[in-house]
Amino acid sequence: MFKNPRIILLAIIILTLLALVVDWPRVPVKFNLGPAKVDTVLAGPKIDWKFFGFPFKRDLDVKLGLDLRGGTSLTLRADVSDIPKGDRDKALEATQEVISRRVDFFGVAEPIVQTSKVGEDYRIIVELPGVTNVDEAKQLVGQTAKLEFREMKDPETPAGVIPTLQNTESTGVAGRDLKSAAADFQQAQGADTSGGPVVRFELTNEGAKKFSKLTKRLIGKPLVVFLDDIPISAPIVQSEIGQEGVITGVTSDEAKRLAIQLSAGALPVKKIDIISERTIGPTLGKTSINRSLVAGVVGILIVALFMLLYYRLPGLLANIALLLYAAFVLAIFKLVPVTLTLAGIAGFILSVGMAVDANILIFERMKEELRIGRNRTQAIEIGFVRAWSSIRDSNVSSLITAAILFWFGTGAIKGFAVALAIGIIVSMFTAITVTRNLLRVVYKS
Repeated sequence: MFKNPRIILLAIIILTLLALVVDWPRVPVKFNLGPAKVDTVLAGPKIDWKFFGFPFKRDLDVKLGLDLRGGTSLTLRADVSDIPKGDRDKALEATQEVISRRVDFFGVAEPIVQTSKVGEDYRIIVELPGVTNVDEAKQLVGQTAKLEFREMKDPETPAGVIPTLQNTESTGVAGRDLKSAAADFQQAQGADTSGGPVVRFELTNEGAKKFSKLTKRLIGKPLVVFLDDIPISAPIVQSEIGQEGVITGVTSDEAKRLAIQLSAGALPVKKIDIISERTIGPTLGKTSINRSLVAGVVGILIVALFMLLYYRLPGLLANIALLLYAAFVLAIFKLVPVTLTLAGIAGFILSVGMAVDANILIFERMKEELRIGRNRTQAIEIGFVRAWSSIRDSNVSSLITAAILFWFGTGAIKGFAVALAIGIIVSMFTAITVTRNLLRVVYKS
């Protein structure tokens, strides 16, 4: 069945239709139907499937990276001086995980958080597309968020005395005992409860037991909340508190940030220093997209024109395969999904040339077979078979290069490697399967 070119062609047509459905862009539609007005957006379907109990959800929108969408990029240096050398790599990975959770809680779409070791510098690169408030981003990812509940050393300390680390002592309840936290707004309910932004938190079962005993003992006395060794509130305990509690004395922005930090956890390193920051505006990103699209279209048109003029009918079929290649690659980018950056677009454009290169090898082998007297059908089959080894070896070596770039690279280099690898794999399919079967069908007819 799979040797029948018409059946394979039917399978290619089905794949193409599926790819076009995935590739369908968001198109705004506005028109009037008499008194009724239609204002909607035509877009591709949203995927919400389950495979063996595992959800698979995609909105099929193109994901744009920092350099195309605009946003903030931070390079952080982790202070690991107090961590044994053998544990520093693990500490850096744990810090990356905590920052990733914070960014996820913050609601940033398609963030990139990755580690990098430069000499003895342990670094984390954070890219936040769509985030233009640099100060907010720095406070979110750079603070350690060490939360601790402390009590006054002297129970008879008069009101008005500012709590410090020196005149307070640890109660044994800290951020590690928290299960979750959320920002909220509390209405004033009497003389002892001030209204305003608060952070509501829930303790773990073990933490709730400790907190219950602590608050029962401190009824009528202050319980000081320290964040990064700085007192932020000192409410008077009114009654025994169980698994849930409230942190007051914070602004609305502080409540939101503190809730994110506490939910995500404290950084496992002593300190984070921001060594570089970069903000890209959406206007610059839009300009980059437009220039990249122009470059891609011009490159594909020039390649297609060369193939058509030099190889005539086989060149036309190769151009059709090239269009299918572009549709398949874009569909894969949306389904994976792959976050597109300028480097990723460069990798895609480079793979276009490699896709055509495979066709050129095949067509030249076909011409050699025709010169020695073989008929067209024999030349097609033998040309593909004899060109396959060269195509295979060149593409495998390119895939190995892409794998090395992905393994050792960071940021834009990884994006380039992913786009290049996907393009190479799809180009092999279109060159060997699509072009070959188009030639079989056309010349057999």
